[in-house]
Amino acid sequence: MTVSRLHRPRTALAMDPGLMPRVLGPDQLGRLHEVAEVVPVDGVLHDFSTEEARAVLADTEVLLTFWGCPPVDAAVLAAAPRLRAVVHAAGSVKTLVSDACWQRGVVVSSAAWANALPVAEYTVAAVLMSNKALLRARDDLRRLRVWDDWHHRYADIGNYRRTVGVIGASRIGRRVIELLRPFDLDVIVSDPYLSEEEARTLGVRVVTLDELCAQSDVVSIHAPSLPETFHLIDRSRLALMRDGATLINTARGALLDADALVDELSTGRLNAVIDVTDPEPLPADSPLYDLPNVLLTPHIAGSVGGELHRMADSAIAEIARLGRGLPFAHPVLREELDRTA
Repeated sequence: MTVSRLHRPRTALAMDPGLMPRVLGPDQLGRLHEVAEVVPVDGVLHDFSTEEARAVLADTEVLLTFWGCPPVDAAVLAAAPRLRAVVHAAGSVKTLVSDACWQRGVVVSSAAWANALPVAEYTVAAVLMSNKALLRARDDLRRLRVWDDWHHRYADIGNYRRTVGVIGASRIGRRVIELLRPFDLDVIVSDPYLSEEEARTLGVRVVTLDELCAQSDVVSIHAPSLPETFHLIDRSRLALMRDGATLINTARGALLDADALVDELSTGRLNAVIDVTDPEPLPADSPLYDLPNVLLTPHIAGSVGGELHRMADSAIAEIARLGRGLPFAHPVLREELDRTA
């Protein structure tokens, strides 16, 4: 990559040391050293309170952060007088960046857009799989072990003209809508911040949350976890869902009333694809592990494995922009933070 730049900012890596080689592969490290002067060359910061960390922070212009980075609070900023930017090679910065950063004028970037892509892909796969009743078909074939009249047995399945309800026209929610566009599905959305004009541009219909629960064959949650969204899907809204409908949650576990969800799923009336839970992890005796109508995965919808490199590439590109005197392509704005994950 040829980069025209004014200078290579002194950049410290701050994350869980064990994760560093997973997020920054050889290609990413090579590009990072092209656009930044990395300090310390042979390690990462994971505890800002040590003397060694303070010595590095004293001359650091950019913090390249990832999971496991301690909060960048007023004490850290006091030890880092030259700090200009925090570039997060992951999603949410809510537990990382403090108000002291905004007050000091430190600019912040996040690779949340890159982390949104695999979440949306997982969701679309779950939508198409759910409407085809793959779990049910797998279990029936495993149980019967003979050929059956599958067309008769599954007369109620399929993706043609099914209704998918998207809760939250967030970055991920919008990507899900985009990826679903080629399919013959009707997509409805519930989001208090989505205007009718935006909905028309997205090609979706805006409905209330209760209407969405009642009308959808698949309900997929993409809202942020906020005080006002705690248990957004509660017992009454689960009861509104159609018999045989599927609930997908790749957002945050606290958006669902866990007890109500277990009660509803235990009847077999609904299905679920659950990637996030509250608590996380679930206790070993949770019924969600064993219910046949539940696909439970260990918070892998977001970036995992090689997908971590996409987030690192995004962060490195942001540092390159900073070095050329350009604004971030993916800035995090304080006024938007309260409405995001």
